Amino acid sequence: MEQIPLEHILLLSAVIFSLGILAVITKRHAVVVLMGIELIFNAANLNLVAFSRYDPSLMQGQLFALFVIVVAAAEAAVALAIVLRVYQYFKTANLSEIATVDK
Repeated sequence: MEQIPLEHILLLSAVIFSLGILAVITKRHAVVVLMGIELIFNAANLNLVAFSRYDPSLMQGQLFALFVIVVAAAEAAVALAIVLRVYQYFKTANLSEIATVDK
């Protein structure tokens, strides 16, 4: 079975990471910013799994990727709860319209 070269995986990871950074920087909607953060986590996970191929024990990178997935899922749940609460209070999820929290 032919393996995908490491350079291709790293290039894909860089593209996914760049799209995540672009979403975080340019978008003002809170849910889209969270999606950008998830793309950044997924790019890091792709790198961890790709480099685990060269790990002598073959499990450290994959276990660390699993840990990152669990932390990202917990982060997403907490962040979505915060976004829902902010939406209930301010009636918007646009980050530029939420200038202060002591309104």
